[in-house]
Amino acid sequence: MKLGILKTDQVRPEWVPDFGEYPDMFIALLARVDPTLEFRVYDVEQGEYPADIDEVDAYLITGSKSSVYDDQPWIAALMDFVRELDRRRKKLVGICFGHQLVAQALGGKTEKSAKGWGVGLHTHRFNITPSWYDEQGPDLDILVSHQDQVVSNAPGARVLASSEFCENAVCQIGEHILTFQGHPEFVPAYSREIMEFRRGALGEEVYRRGVASLAGEPQGERVARWILNFLGQP
Repeated sequence: MKLGILKTDQVRPEWVPDFGEYPDMFIALLARVDPTLEFRVYDVEQGEYPADIDEVDAYLITGSKSSVYDDQPWIAALMDFVRELDRRRKKLVGICFGHQLVAQALGGKTEKSAKGWGVGLHTHRFNITPSWYDEQGPDLDILVSHQDQVVSNAPGARVLASSEFCENAVCQIGEHILTFQGHPEFVPAYSREIMEFRRGALGEEVYRRGVASLAGEPQGERVARWILNFLGQP
């Protein structure tokens, strides 16, 4: 399988030596589950897109510090591309910003949440068991970093998992689009760096609670298996 990664942000330069860019994080995670995967990276923030939509088998949209409702030409172009992927029933996975952008592009709505920042390790509970799921229980422990949330889903989207903090945590549209609010590609050390950097914006209580949560074990590889199961289904 060849996966096209739609890169929507850059990692801060001082963090790149330790963690890589966002596509590097996804490649490392997914290749641990399936070393035969091939990858192609498109920097959509810089206007890079495939010459042929079928030059890869599926696409993944990364997270970003941008908001999907920002008036930026590259965001509008990415929404158009998502609509074309949906029209063609091309497999697509959205992560955090990608999760929110898919909803926004296909008729839903994303906005800044009154609940504030979600950071650290959160638990999302599945209320629907899709065909690509496993038998390890309904709770998913996943690292998060977001202030925006999907408040209205795209028509036809199914909410698979949620939490008290995030109502629309994992969503699926048809058999071709799967999105996660959380970050399976993050490792705790990177999550901590982001929280340290945003400590002032987060507020001390949210910061301390987020850092303390890193004592738990994120299930990134579990999500990677789900993603590959989903992408491998007809």
